[in-house]
Amino acid sequence: QLQLVESGGGLVQPGGSLRLSCAASGFTLGSYAIGWFRQAPGKDIEGVACISSSDGSTYDADSVKGRFTISRDNAKNTVYLQMNSLTPEDTASYYCAAAFGRLGHYCSGYVLVGHDYWGQGTQVTVSS
Repeated sequence: QLQLVESGGGLVQPGGSLRLSCAASGFTLGSYAIGWFRQAPGKDIEGVACISSSDGSTYDADSVKGRFTISRDNAKNTVYLQMNSLTPEDTASYYCAAAFGRLGHYCSGYVLVGHDYWGQGTQVTVSS
C-alpha cells in the first residue's frame, strides 16, 4: 500500500519543541519533493516548508523561518519537521505531501506543487 504516515504531534507548552515525522511506505521518498502543510481550525491550509527531490534544497515560510527545519533521511525513507520555539499560533493539524520529481511537481518556494500522496495528518497543540 502506497502511503505517507505522519507522527510526532502532541501537546507542548509555548517555547517547546516537537519533531514531526513523515514516513513513506510502498515507495521511495528520495525521488519525491516533500512539503509540510498545516491547517488551523477555521483557517485555510497553508504551506510550511518544502524540500526538493533534486538537490535537497529546503524552503521555509516566513512565519516559521529560523524555528522550523525540514530534513530528509533517505535511508529511513522519512522526512522530518523539527519545530522549535513553538507558539500557540503554531497549533494546527500538520500534513505532509509528496510529489514525484517531474514537470509540474516541485517546491515553489515553501509550497509543494503537484501532490501524488498526502498523509492523514498529526495534531500539534501549543498551550500552557
